[in-house]
Amino acid sequence: MADRSIDSLALPLEVRAKLAELDLELSEGSEAKEFPRHGCEEARHNGTVLLSKHPTELHPITDNTFVQLDTKSNYNGDITQKGYEKKKSKLLGAYLPQPPGVESSLPQERRTPVTPSSSSRYHRRRSSGSRDERYRSDVHTEAVQAALAKHKERKMAVPMPSKRRSLVVQTSMDAYTPPDTSSGSEDEGSGQGDSQGTPSSSQGSLNMEHWISRAIHGSTTSSTNSSSSTQSGGSGAANALADVMTQTHIENHSAPPDITTYTTEHSIQVERPQGTTPRAVPKYGNAELMETGDGVPVSSRVSAKIQQLVNTLKRPKRPPLREFFVDDFEELLEVQQPDPNQPRPEGAPMLAIRGEQLGVVTNWPPSLEAALQRWGTISPKAPCLTTMDTNGKPLYILTYGKLWTRSMKVAYNILHKLGTKQESMVRPGDRVALVFPNNDPAAFMVAFYGCLLAEVVPVPIEVPLTRKEIKQRFLRLTVSNAMGDLLALIIKMDAGSQQIGFLLGSCGVTVALTSDACHKGLPKSPTGEILQFKGWPRLLWFVTESKHLSKPPRDWFPHIKDANNDTAYIEYKTCKDGSVLGVTVTRIALLTHSQALTQACAYTEAETIVNVLDFKKDVGLWHGILTSVMNMMHVISIPYSLMKVNPLSWIQKVYAYKAKVACVKSRDMHWALVAHRDQRDINLTSLRMLIVADGANPWSISSCDAFLNVFQSKGLRPEVICPCASSPEALTVAIRRPTDDTNQPPGRGVLSMHGLSYGVIRVDSEEKLSVLTVQDVGLVMPGGVMCVVRPEGIPLLCRTDEIGELCVCSIAAGTSYYGLSGMTKNTFEMFPMMSSGAPISEYPFVRTGLLGFVGPGGMVFVVGKMDGLMVVSGRRHNADDIVATALAVEPMKFVYRGRIAVFSINVLHDERIVIIAEQRPDSTEEDSFQWMSRVLQAIDGIHQVGVYCLALVPANTLPKTPLGGIHLSETKQCFLEGSLHPCNVLMCPHTCVINLPKPRQKQPEIGPASVMVGNLVSGKRIAQASGRDLGQIEDNDQGRKFMFLAEVLQWRAQTTPDHLLFTLLNSRGTIANSLTCLQLHKRAEKIAVMLMERGHLQDGDHVALVYPPGIDLIAAFYGCLYAGCVPITVRPPHPQNIATTLPTVKMIVEVSRSACIMTSQLVVKLLRSREAGAAVDVRTWPPVLDTDDLPKRRPAQIYKPSNPDTLAYLDFSVSTTGMLAGVKKNYCWEVEDSYTGAPGIYTQALPSISINQFTHNMSHAATSALCRSIKLQCELYPSREVAICLDPYCGLGFVLWCLCSVYSGHQSILIPPSELEINPSLWLLAVSQYKVRDTFCSYSVMELCTKGLGSQTESLKTRGLDLSRVRTCVVVAEERPRIALTQSFSKLFKDLNLNPRAVSTSFGCRVNLAICLQGTSGPDPTTVYVDMRALRHDRVRLVERGSPHSLPLMESGKILPGVRIIIANPETKGPLGDSHLGEIWVHSAHNASGYFTIYGDESLQSDHFNSRLSFGDTQTVWARTGYLGFLRRTDLTDANGERHDALYVVGALDEAMELRGMRYHPIDIETSVIRAHKSITECAVFTWTNLLVVVVELDGSEQEALDLVPLVTNVVLEEHYLIVGVVVVVDVGVIPINSRGEKQRMHLRDGFLADQLDPIYVAYNM
Repeated sequence: MADRSIDSLALPLEVRAKLAELDLELSEGSEAKEFPRHGCEEARHNGTVLLSKHPTELHPITDNTFVQLDTKSNYNGDITQKGYEKKKSKLLGAYLPQPPGVESSLPQERRTPVTPSSSSRYHRRRSSGSRDERYRSDVHTEAVQAALAKHKERKMAVPMPSKRRSLVVQTSMDAYTPPDTSSGSEDEGSGQGDSQGTPSSSQGSLNMEHWISRAIHGSTTSSTNSSSSTQSGGSGAANALADVMTQTHIENHSAPPDITTYTTEHSIQVERPQGTTPRAVPKYGNAELMETGDGVPVSSRVSAKIQQLVNTLKRPKRPPLREFFVDDFEELLEVQQPDPNQPRPEGAPMLAIRGEQLGVVTNWPPSLEAALQRWGTISPKAPCLTTMDTNGKPLYILTYGKLWTRSMKVAYNILHKLGTKQESMVRPGDRVALVFPNNDPAAFMVAFYGCLLAEVVPVPIEVPLTRKEIKQRFLRLTVSNAMGDLLALIIKMDAGSQQIGFLLGSCGVTVALTSDACHKGLPKSPTGEILQFKGWPRLLWFVTESKHLSKPPRDWFPHIKDANNDTAYIEYKTCKDGSVLGVTVTRIALLTHSQALTQACAYTEAETIVNVLDFKKDVGLWHGILTSVMNMMHVISIPYSLMKVNPLSWIQKVYAYKAKVACVKSRDMHWALVAHRDQRDINLTSLRMLIVADGANPWSISSCDAFLNVFQSKGLRPEVICPCASSPEALTVAIRRPTDDTNQPPGRGVLSMHGLSYGVIRVDSEEKLSVLTVQDVGLVMPGGVMCVVRPEGIPLLCRTDEIGELCVCSIAAGTSYYGLSGMTKNTFEMFPMMSSGAPISEYPFVRTGLLGFVGPGGMVFVVGKMDGLMVVSGRRHNADDIVATALAVEPMKFVYRGRIAVFSINVLHDERIVIIAEQRPDSTEEDSFQWMSRVLQAIDGIHQVGVYCLALVPANTLPKTPLGGIHLSETKQCFLEGSLHPCNVLMCPHTCVINLPKPRQKQPEIGPASVMVGNLVSGKRIAQASGRDLGQIEDNDQGRKFMFLAEVLQWRAQTTPDHLLFTLLNSRGTIANSLTCLQLHKRAEKIAVMLMERGHLQDGDHVALVYPPGIDLIAAFYGCLYAGCVPITVRPPHPQNIATTLPTVKMIVEVSRSACIMTSQLVVKLLRSREAGAAVDVRTWPPVLDTDDLPKRRPAQIYKPSNPDTLAYLDFSVSTTGMLAGVKKNYCWEVEDSYTGAPGIYTQALPSISINQFTHNMSHAATSALCRSIKLQCELYPSREVAICLDPYCGLGFVLWCLCSVYSGHQSILIPPSELEINPSLWLLAVSQYKVRDTFCSYSVMELCTKGLGSQTESLKTRGLDLSRVRTCVVVAEERPRIALTQSFSKLFKDLNLNPRAVSTSFGCRVNLAICLQGTSGPDPTTVYVDMRALRHDRVRLVERGSPHSLPLMESGKILPGVRIIIANPETKGPLGDSHLGEIWVHSAHNASGYFTIYGDESLQSDHFNSRLSFGDTQTVWARTGYLGFLRRTDLTDANGERHDALYVVGALDEAMELRGMRYHPIDIETSVIRAHKSITECAVFTWTNLLVVVVELDGSEQEALDLVPLVTNVVLEEHYLIVGVVVVVDVGVIPINSRGEKQRMHLRDGFLADQLDPIYVAYNM
C-alpha cells in the first residue's frame, strides 16, 4: 500500500480529508451480511432477553455465540477496490519517494490482504449528518426486501413526472457543490442522522427489476424533444419505472410518455418572462383529435399517462370509507374507527421504579463552586481540561488553578466592569449568553464557572454564522446580492438562529460572553459594530480572554454559597415545531445531578475522560464540564473539526492518556469503524466505561454491536459499552452501569413494529422480520423514581406491556421552561394517576419526552421520542424507524445516506408523513424515481402506513444545525413555505388520505307535490324575482315610437343633428375622433352606397366588420343596417402575432358566410401582407372593402326591414367552457371571439374541433326593449355622459359601445382597452376630466388599473384626478363577481374620492345579454357570506363573515326592468326555494328566441330558450342561462317601495365539476391555490377522467416549480376535501383568457391533453 511508507498525520489537511472520503466511498454499497445480525438473530447474543407473546414473561437466551462474519466476500461500493487503490495512490503520489518511471498506482498483488481487522467492509460514507451506522440492521433490510418482493405481483407503480430540460440540467455535475461532510449529534440532527442502509442482495435486485419489467406500461413513444427530461439509455428497468401504471406488459422498455415533448414541427420554444410583460401567447391552437366531451379518451401521451394513474387508483389499496350519515349542510370527515383486531395491553398495571439511594459522601462539596475552589487551591496544577488542535496535538492544558483564578476574574468583571460605577449592567440573578465556538471548551468552561461565581445565570447558545462561513455559503449558492440582501439570506440559512434570539429576548439577556476569536469572526458593519441578528435583542458583546479583563483586587473573593434553589443555568431546547425553550436548572439540581452521575458511573478523583460531545449542553456538559470538576477529573476534549479529519482521534486519545471513560455518540463509533484499519497501535483495556449518549435511540444498537465486534480484539470489553438516556427536562434519565461481572449480560428486546404502532409490546409471530431490536439504557438514576404514563390525555400509569412516556421524580432535574408557566405545569409538575384516579405520589414528576417501558430488573428500554412520534390514523410511528426503512432500500447510489429528514404535517385533521432526502448530483431522474417508488413500497410493507410526500433536494441544501446535522423543524418550515426547491417530488394523497367525507349519493327524485309541501312547511318561498314593470314606468322616451335602430338614428340626425354621440380618446387622453348624430347618419349612408355599388350585396348578405375599437366600427355597423346587410363584428388580427390570430379571423368569416369584409386601409395591408399569406390562403378571402375611401353620394333609399323579426347582426361568442355559442338573441347572433388575453393582446384559444355553429334572431322590437331597459335602469338621457372601456365585439360590451347611445341619445366616451397598456391611467383620467357619472369596464381593465396604478395614487391626486362624481362603475362580465378585485379597486382609489358603493357588476349571458345591471336609484350592492360546504350540496346557508369555510358573494347588479328570474333545478326543472342553489332562468322581452344552427340542432334550442317548469307555473316560457345562483330577499327597499331581491351568481353550470357526488366551482379552488404561494400568479382547474387537474402559472424561478406541488395538494385537500390528481406548472400567460378577463378552462384542458402547453413540471399524484 502506498500509505504504509508515509505518516498520515504529516499529510496536509485537505489530503487527509480526501483520503477519508475515499475510504468511505469504497464501502458505500457494502452488503448487509457483512455485519452482525440484529432483530431476531440478535436475540441469540449472550444473555439477550427476548420478549415473548405473553406480555409479562421474559425469557433469557443463553446462546453465547455471535453470527460469524463473512470475511471472504469482497463487496465493493461506489468504486471498485482497484479504482480505490488508483485514486489513493494518485493522492499520495506527491508525498512518496519514487524512482523515475515508476507509476504511482500499485499493482494488484501488492495490495494489503483483506482481513477481518482491516477489511473495507466497515468503511462507510460519512457524507453528512449523524448516526450513520445506527440505522443498520440485516434483519430489517431483509424485511424491506421481503416487502418489496410482495409488490411483484401487484404491478403497481407510479407515473413518472414530466420535467422541462432546463430543470434537469440544473442538477448536473457542472453545477454540483459537494455536500458538507459534517455531522451533527442526534438532537442537533433532529433525529435523522447519517444513517447506513443495507444493500440488498443481488437476488433482491434481480427480483426488483423483474417486478419493474412485469409492470411496465405499454407505451412505445420516447421523448425526443429538447424540452423533455433527460432519459437514461442504459437501464431498461429505470426507464420502465416511469410508466408502470397499466397492466400491459411489453418487452421493449421504452421511455415514459412525456407531455413536454411533441414533434419538432409543432414545437414552440418559450423563454421565461422577465418582469411584468403582457400575457404570452398560449402554446396551443389546434387539437383535431381531441374530444371535448367528458371522459372520452384522446390521442395524446398525456391522456395515456393519466389513464395509467386512473388504473392504479382503481385498485383498492386502502379499506373503503365506512358508511355514515351526511347532513345536507355538513361534510363529515371519516372518523378512524379502532381496528377490532389491534393488539391491546394485557399486563398488570406497572408500579413506580425507584433508583438506588443516593449515597451521602462526607467529602462531597456543598456546591460546584466550592468544588472548584477546593481543587483550585489544593491541586492548582492538576490538569482539568486538555484541548486539541485539528492535527490531534494538545493545544492547551487548563489546570484547576487557572480555571479557578480566571473564573474569579471573569466573575469580577461581570459584576463590576459592565455598566457604570453607579449602576452595574449585570446583577446577580440576571441572565447572560455564552457564545463560544465548538473548538474552544477552555474559554467556555472559564466563562461558565465565572457566571456561577458571579451568581448570574449563563445561557449557553450556538455561535451565529461567522464571516468565513458566510463567505463559504455565499460562494456555494453562487448568489450575487447586495450586502443587506446577503445578510438576510445568511440569517435565514442559519437554521434556528432567530428562535435562539427569541429565547434570549424572553430571558432578558443583554450581555453575551464570547472569545476573542469568535468576536473577530462575527459579521460586522462598515463601522465595526457587530450586526444585530434577526430576532435577537441588542447585546453587549464581552470578551472573556484574560488580556481584556481587569484584575480583581486582592481582597475580593466571590461569595460561595451552598447549593440552593436559585437558577444555576438555562439550557436551550429546540422543539418539534422549531421553537426554542429554555430549561432552567437550579443549583441544587446541578449539584445533585453531578452526585448521581458520580455514583452511577463510579467516578473517582484524577480519572481521565475523553469527551467527543458538545460541551455546551446535554451529556457533554454534564460529564465534561460539571461532574468532572466535582471529582477533579481530567477531560480530553475532542473538537468536531478534528473528528472530521481524523475519525479515530478519540480512540487514539483514550489509548494515549489511558482514559477510563469516554463520552461519544454512535456516530463517533461508526466513524471509528471507518478509519480503524489505518491505526494498528490501539489498546482500549484502560477503558472501563464507554458512555453512548444517544443510546436511547433504538437504532444505536447496530453501532454498539459493530464497534464491539471490531474493537474487542483491541481490549474492549463488552460490559464497557454503557448506553444512556437523557432529555433537557429530566437531565440524565437512566444509564447502564459499568460492571466487572461478565456473566451479567445487557438486556435486549425484540419488539413487533406492528405492536409498537399501537403502543403495546409484542413479538410479531407473522412478520418475524418486521421487528425492532432495542437495548436497555441501564437503571434509574440514583435518588430518582421513574414511572411510565400514557402519552396522551390524563397521565395514567401504563401496564407492564404498554409503551408510554417515561417520567422521573428527582431533585436532579429541570424545574421549568423559563417564562412559560403553562407549559411548565404540564411538563414539570405532572402527577401520574393510578387507574382509580388517585395520584401515585405527592411529589410532581417531570416528563422526559422519551417513549419506552421498564423491563425486568428495572432495566429501562427506550423505543423513541415524543418529538419524533407521528400519529397517523390512530397509529404511532417513529421518525427514526421510517428513516431506517428508507435507508434499507437499495441501491443507495441516488441519495445521501445521512441527509434524510422525516416529519409529519397536519393535513385534513390527520398527520401525514413527509420524507425529504438529498439527492446525489450524478443520479438520473429515472434512478432517483425508482428509489423513491421502492421506498414507498417498503414503508407500506413494513409499517403499513402510506407516505404523503417524498421529495429529493439537491445536495447540501437542507438546513443545518451548527454541528452539521439536519435541522428538522427548519426543513419542515421550508417545506410548508415552499422554499426547499426540490428536484424530485412524489405526492401520494390518494394512498394516504382515507378520512375524506363520504361521497354524496344522489337521492331519488321527489315529486312536485312533495317539493311544494316541503317548502310550505319549512316556510321557504319559491326563489323568483322580477325587475320593474315596463308598462307601469312613465317616461318621455321619443325613441319608443320607432321599431328599428336605423330609424332612431335618422330621427336624431334630423332633430338634433349637432348633438355629440361618440367621443374616441387616444392613449394621451386627447380626442382622436368624434361623431355627432348627423355625421354618423351621413357616414352610414355612404357606407351603404359602397356596399351596394362596390360590393354588389343584396338584402340579408353578411358583412364582416374587421376594425379596431373606434368610430369606424360604429359607422360601418349602421352602414350595414342602412344597406339591409347583416354585420358581424370581428376583432382584427394582431400585427405582432398574425400567425396565431389571423386563422381565427378567417374561421369567423367562413363560419358566418360573410359575402365581403369591410375594414380600414391599415387592416387591408395587414390582410395582404406576406406574414398573412403564410398563415392563411389569402386567395380564399371574400372581397375586401376599404372604408377609408367612401363614395360621395347618398343612397337612393335607406333599407327598412319589412318584418321586425329579421336578422340584424351576428355576434360571435365562445363561452368559458370552450363552446362556440350563438344564440337567437334580439336581432343578433352572438358568438364571441375569445382570443384576447390582456387588453389588446391576442391569445389564440379556439381549437379546430367539431363546433356547433349557431345564430340567433331577435326582433327589432326586442332590440329596442333591450336598449330601453338599460336606459331606464341607468337613467341614460341626452344630457348624460358615459365612459366605456370595453371591447366592442360581443355581448353587452358591443351593445353599450354601438347601440345604447343611438337609442338613448347620451354621449359615449369610448376608451379602447388596448390604449390602457400604454397609459394605465387613461380611463380614470377621462372619467375625472369629463365628470362622468356612469362608467363601464371589464375585469381586465380593472385589474390593469389596480396593478399598474397602485403606487401612483398620490401623483394622480396632484394631477387633479377626482372620482367623486362617479355614481356607478359597472364591471361587465359573465361570471361570478370577483369581490376581491372590486374591493381592492375600491380601497385603492378611495383616496381619489371614489365611493366604494359605486362599484358594482352586471350579469348577462348568451340567452340574454343584460339580466342585471346596477341602477342609479336602487339600493347599494349587497354582499353575503355562505357556507362553501353547503354550497357543494346545492344548499345556501348564510354564515357570519370570517366563519370557517365562508365564501363571500357579491350581488350581480339589480334586475333590469321587464326581466323575471326564477331559480330552477337543472335536472328536474322544478322551482327551488330560496335556500337552494339552482340554475338561473330568465323571462323578458329581450330574451333570445333560440339558436339558429346550421346543423339544425332543434333539441338544444328548445331546451335552452323554450323551457318550462315541470310543476308550478308551467305556462311561462323561460330561457336557461346556464349559470348557477340563488335569490335572497334583503332588508333593503327598491325604488318602488318593495323589499329588494338580490341575485347572486355562483358559477357556470357547464364549468361546475361533479366530484365525489358534490358540485365544485373552479373559481373557489383556484382562489385557494393562488393563496398557497406568492409565486403563483394565476390558476385554472378542470377535470379529466374524474381526476382533478390544477394548472398554475409560476412567476419566479423554475426551481420553485416543484415547491408548488405539495402546497397545491395541501390547500385543496384542506379547504375543499379534494385530492388533486395532476399538478401542472406552466409559464406566465399560458392560461387563456378572453376579452372579458374570463379563463378559458376547456381550451386549457385541450391544450394540456394534446401535449401543447410546454409545462415546466407535471406531477401525477398517487
